Amino acid sequence: MRVSAPTRRGALTSPATSASAAHLAERLGDCKGKRIATLARNSAALAIVGAAAERCGAVFVPLNWRLSAAEVADILADCEPDLLLVQPEFSDLANESTEAGRRARIAALDDVADPRPPARPASFSAAGLHDPCIILYTSGTTGRAKGVIITRENALYSSLNFAAVAQVNRNAVLLCDAPMFHTVGLVAITRTAFNRGACVLLSDRFVPGVTVQRLADPALGATHYFVVPQMVEALVREPAFAKADLSRLVALFSGGGPLAADLVRTCAERGVRLINGYGMSEVGSAIHMPVGAAPSNDARTVGYPAPYLDVMLADADGHPVADGDVGEIWMRGPSVSPGYWNQPEATSASRAGDWFRSGDLACQQNDAFLIVDRLKDMYISGGENVYPAEVEAVLRQVADIEDAVVIGVPDGRWGEVGCAFVQVRTGGPRPTETDIRDAIATRLARFKQPAHYLFVEAIPRTGSGKPRKNVLREAFFQSRGAA
Repeated sequence: MRVSAPTRRGALTSPATSASAAHLAERLGDCKGKRIATLARNSAALAIVGAAAERCGAVFVPLNWRLSAAEVADILADCEPDLLLVQPEFSDLANESTEAGRRARIAALDDVADPRPPARPASFSAAGLHDPCIILYTSGTTGRAKGVIITRENALYSSLNFAAVAQVNRNAVLLCDAPMFHTVGLVAITRTAFNRGACVLLSDRFVPGVTVQRLADPALGATHYFVVPQMVEALVREPAFAKADLSRLVALFSGGGPLAADLVRTCAERGVRLINGYGMSEVGSAIHMPVGAAPSNDARTVGYPAPYLDVMLADADGHPVADGDVGEIWMRGPSVSPGYWNQPEATSASRAGDWFRSGDLACQQNDAFLIVDRLKDMYISGGENVYPAEVEAVLRQVADIEDAVVIGVPDGRWGEVGCAFVQVRTGGPRPTETDIRDAIATRLARFKQPAHYLFVEAIPRTGSGKPRKNVLREAFFQSRGAA
């Protein structure tokens, strides 16, 4: 485990980035618009390559290394990268993915991040303000991953939004062990630090005890740290948390789910502000409780719109709802993505004029927004978005499964996990839970694999064929009560 040396904005706008951009141009020639994918944990090298890709006009595509080879192969086939940069740890995953899908040129990440420029000078031009510079892949409700296009303008204003609500200035020190294949690690933390001339400490993974030590280390001087609720729970369970000197922290910034009131109280007793927010890859930091605001008594409260974003709660006809009523969160502004890579239908479905439709429901009380529910069936497990349709599609391919429906259910460790309701084919062999787990083990990332299985005679559905998930949810809780 290591934390990279503090990397200030200047380090990524000068020799290191220029040298890396030259290495990319040496391999690819004209880099304009070409995709450069990565399979790598957080590191200074990864941050440098991301900046270098933008410097030479390429598009940076950091891939989720938690995915299966089949899932990575699907993404590679979609974005068609000209180069796949890999850390040694993920060499097998890279090889399996390229064999299963489109074959991309593979190179070592560290070779391209080499601070020594190539022998022959290279020429290149940066991407324009409205050109794509990043593609972040998220799971899709139809079972197909969606590549969220982020332009230079989007990345800039997303970082400005987070800087405003989190009070990030040139004296800030942001500790980042959120993976840089997510908008939080790549944009909210790293990009914000670079744009504000602050310091970012890049950690390659989250280990609660180590994180507590780093947050308390005066030599590092961390002032900002981003978490999901499950990470906060892990931190407060650490024996060292009770005595750690956390006085330098401006706040712990949370997202990805509601905060339990006892967690907020526990952190407050330690003199640490724990505040919630709401965002997504398509928008970045969107709605947030500012650092100086009084904490809310409602765990669903996520705060107020970021300064460079308009937010409206809309009814089914696209009209603003009355104060206190529930509506879908619509957003517009320069941080909003122009759409999804190679998916014009998904892009169109997410738009209403110049508004982006989030698919999430909220209401407004005392000017603050409260998240009520999701229009989508997505649930969040350990900070990772999981879309049941994607999991169901894989389950239905398992031999002798006739039908399957997945719902998100509460879990003490991960916040939510999946429960799969399985209908077996009549007259066929009856697969066991172990059989199913083995069949999907290489098809889905671990966080997407259901934690619970219930076998049913038939999936209850409405007249229009939609699964009656309220009935299934009741069945799950009854089964737990019976257990």
